[in-house]
Amino acid sequence: MIGKVFDYYMNFKLIDWPTFLGALFILLGVSLPLIFFPEAGAEVINLANSFMTGNFGILYLILGLGCFLFLVFVAFSKNGRIKLGNKDDKKEFNTFSWAAMLFAAGIGSSILYWGMIEWAYYYQGPPFGVEPKSNEAIQWASTYGIFHWGPIAWAIYTLPALPIAYFYYVRKKPVLKISEAVRPVLGKYVDGPVGNIIDILFMFGLMGGAGTTLALGTPMIAEGIHDLTGIPVTLGLKAVIMLLCTVIFAVSAYSGLRRGIKVLSDVCIWLTILLMAFVFIFGPTVFISETTFSSIGILADNFFRMATWLEPFRDLAGFSETGFPESWTVFYWAWWVVYAPFVGLFVARISRGRTIREMILGTMIYGTLGCILFFGILGNFGLYLQLSGTFDVIGFMNENGAPAAIIAILHQLPMAKVVVGAFTILAVLFLATTFDSSSYILASVVQKQMKGEPMRWNRLFWAFTLCLLPLVLMFIGDLEALQTASIVAGFPLIFIMFLLSWSFIKASNHDLKSSREFKNPTIHISKKDKDVNPKSKN
Repeated sequence: MIGKVFDYYMNFKLIDWPTFLGALFILLGVSLPLIFFPEAGAEVINLANSFMTGNFGILYLILGLGCFLFLVFVAFSKNGRIKLGNKDDKKEFNTFSWAAMLFAAGIGSSILYWGMIEWAYYYQGPPFGVEPKSNEAIQWASTYGIFHWGPIAWAIYTLPALPIAYFYYVRKKPVLKISEAVRPVLGKYVDGPVGNIIDILFMFGLMGGAGTTLALGTPMIAEGIHDLTGIPVTLGLKAVIMLLCTVIFAVSAYSGLRRGIKVLSDVCIWLTILLMAFVFIFGPTVFISETTFSSIGILADNFFRMATWLEPFRDLAGFSETGFPESWTVFYWAWWVVYAPFVGLFVARISRGRTIREMILGTMIYGTLGCILFFGILGNFGLYLQLSGTFDVIGFMNENGAPAAIIAILHQLPMAKVVVGAFTILAVLFLATTFDSSSYILASVVQKQMKGEPMRWNRLFWAFTLCLLPLVLMFIGDLEALQTASIVAGFPLIFIMFLLSWSFIKASNHDLKSSREFKNPTIHISKKDKDVNPKSKN
């Protein structure tokens, strides 16, 4: 009895209560007004979002391009050769499982939604003042999705992983916190309110981001179930789906990293490969291949134009405003920034035994390739149906909504019921993998120390918390408002991202210098990289 009381006391002491309670209070502070005053609350949040994206869009674009260039520099610098762990540490996960986990955590069911249908929005409202539904609009429609989910998105995701992984595996700090990762810059201030605010902002953004993932995934899953069973799409069905997904990711999170999240992620990737192969083989194979390959070329040729395009002349007479940069690129970059600390924390946690270079290039390359396959195969299949006249995807979507259009696209394949069933199961699993990874990381952030894995009750608490508020907001129809609110609240993360990159360079350069001068064993350079760089003294 005394032993149990002591264990409960120690568990209680392990929790960082200011961060734990602060995240809950700020989420309730935003959500409760939306529940009791939905119209007024949503209007204020939308105005704030328009102000942020309209006036500070350039900051998001600078951040995105800056992250990409910074990570390429680090990967091929002396800092990139640092090993995450001890000299003899082997990679904790094989490359397939590692890539599967980071992809499933970073993308989730949203890729199934936008990978299928995003081209339709670009086709109707293309960038650069191009005429809608023109031949030029077709090219941008098949390219812009790959750009928005490509190297810059994964660079934004990867940047927070650098200092977090470095402090956890190289400097042996037993904490997985964003605030701890900026200690080289902020010093003792991270131990007080400043550190708590940084962690709370991250947690709020993540919970809002999780709500959006549910907002996109749940209606799509509901349409799939309706198609298979005939059950009408209602709020009740969506609630059951949400609760089912919660149970799945709660069990997975409770099981831990190896037995839960890893297994679920592996299943997701194998099912994805089967679905992609089926659509590629039984769909318009030549069209998919040629369009995807051409899109990669268009992206490579226009990468910096797309990464820096705004509409500076929109307020001047004689210039037409499309609103494309704010509605899409700025919004996406803001969205990736909200999710970035979470994905960075997760990538850092699963990367023991790899070098900084392997973590950077692996995340950016595997993540981008996965998204290219989704947009290239699923997206271009839908585009083919539209252009060939086989099925009017855009007309159906404008009349019935995107989730119904996605299921209708799948019905143009052989064995449609089987394909829809596999697609629906995959959407459930992707949703679950994103959420179990999220609950794992949220539990890690609110603990003062990480001894192996977060406490199970802590993981379960955040697993159900992630579902509870989006469920309430879904019933009042304001789930989108929480998404917008999280992006507005995530604005300070732009500056935190800068602090994270500064902290990594400052800490790693200091340790490398100490290693040369005092033969400090803290820094380990992998033998493979030494062989590649035989003249290096680092």
